[in-house]
Amino acid sequence: MNSINRRSVLLAGLGAAGAGALAACSGSSGSSSNALVNPTGSAVAATEKKRKVTGRQQKVTLTAAPAMIDLGGGVMPKTWAFDGRTPGKEIRLSVGDTLVAELSNQLPNKTPTSIHWHGIAMRNDMDGVPPVTQSAVRAGSTFTYRFITDHPGTFFFHPHVGVQLDRGLYAPLIVEDPKETLAYDDEWVVLLDDWVDGVTGTPDEVFAELRQGMGGMGHDMGEGSSPSSSGMEGHDMGNMDGMNMGGDSASPSAPASSSGGMSMKFMLMGAESELLGGDAGDVKYPYHLINGKVATDPDVYTGKPGRKVRLRIINAGGDTAYRVALGGHKLTITHTDGFPVEHQEVDALLVGMGERYDVLVTLGDGVFPLVALAEGKNTNGLALVRTGSGSAPKATVRPKELSGMIMAASQLRAADAVRLESAKTDVTHQIKLTGGMEKYNWAINGVPFDMKDPDANPILIEEGQRVRLDFVNETDMWHPLHLHGHTYQIGESGPRKDTSIVLPKKQLSVFFDADNPGQWMLHCHNAYHGEAGMMANVAYKA
Repeated sequence: MNSINRRSVLLAGLGAAGAGALAACSGSSGSSSNALVNPTGSAVAATEKKRKVTGRQQKVTLTAAPAMIDLGGGVMPKTWAFDGRTPGKEIRLSVGDTLVAELSNQLPNKTPTSIHWHGIAMRNDMDGVPPVTQSAVRAGSTFTYRFITDHPGTFFFHPHVGVQLDRGLYAPLIVEDPKETLAYDDEWVVLLDDWVDGVTGTPDEVFAELRQGMGGMGHDMGEGSSPSSSGMEGHDMGNMDGMNMGGDSASPSAPASSSGGMSMKFMLMGAESELLGGDAGDVKYPYHLINGKVATDPDVYTGKPGRKVRLRIINAGGDTAYRVALGGHKLTITHTDGFPVEHQEVDALLVGMGERYDVLVTLGDGVFPLVALAEGKNTNGLALVRTGSGSAPKATVRPKELSGMIMAASQLRAADAVRLESAKTDVTHQIKLTGGMEKYNWAINGVPFDMKDPDANPILIEEGQRVRLDFVNETDMWHPLHLHGHTYQIGESGPRKDTSIVLPKKQLSVFFDADNPGQWMLHCHNAYHGEAGMMANVAYKA
């Protein structure tokens, strides 16, 4: 267990910011008889015409195919990747530019795929979510995504089919602001990821094991009764002999334990985090990567002392929140999920899956560890910042900043320029996060999303409305909630975000303007929770 002693943790508001008293729910779910805006319909086209464009186009081809990649340290897994590398090649363009990206699907076994452009408020039919906004791209065929990038920021892209998010199919997407007011000397994009594919198994095998649930394990664990339906009381089973309790997983080839005949090859037990309100994660990952490199053979940023660097931090992981710190340095948070915040100096950040943070750091002289601690899992990713002489720290280094002032989004305030204007709320929807580990039945409002009937149980909104969503986490586990096609504001003056941590048994209220017609996914960005059904369709009425 990771027992870091925190000097100061500013997380009291996480999961409760802006919650207040829950407003009356006005039509929490509609029926399939409601006519919904079609992703290729006239309302979508009309909104697209209003976007400001530069006239510039950037064309790229992205080939999704099997690849053997080099994670460093002799780790050479077979996975799926864009153009043979993980992370994929960064795409960088300016606000108002049009991206024309041709996806060529060369995946094996007739596997369909897609690309979701995470965080970009784009036209609905380019959002990359089969079967809601497009048909899945069949193996051997291509699909061209074409959209305007109308807001600057740090984004990334990944598939939105099955649990493909937890393979190597992801890359950063940076939209630059020609009117950038932030002053800095250099940039470093920092991609965090938890890695299982091609080492201990595949994400599909992980999901198959998780789907068995924990319901049959009660008496095998010496429990007096079966686990609670809401999530195994945080999996707090730290004394179970023969099971990997979220340790360093240094030997990926270690044999799987079993309990009551159930495979325990991938399921993580005893991962506990105070910051995340208990249960930190479900999956045992042999490696945690920064920029595609294992901690024993880290990525290195080379710079000069005194220079100010903008770090663009992206959590592309499937099941892991990361606590991020740079040894010997303070971090100044400037943006989250692409939108500016009032600057805040911290020692460390808590970054959930799908979240992005931009921070400024003034580099010292020497060699410094950038550590991404796998929250509650007692292992980490590592990269190095080298500005002078000195030896590299150990792969397991724990700089003191990790236990200093730690900040998550709910303590931040939106910068004045991007704060939502005050307005009357037109519609409020209660979004209950339900389910648990016993049956692995994660859902929204008790109903798992049905890929065969994506129009069922929509969360209905209308163009022009100010919408309030009350995320109510009824489970014993935290969830990073991601809304496609929009950026919401946490509470009255919190940051503008598209992905937010919602702690167990807490609620989080967010507001957004319904200004991008279509059908948009709202889902947990834990790859396995989302695939199990914690997903809903936020749909505009036609």
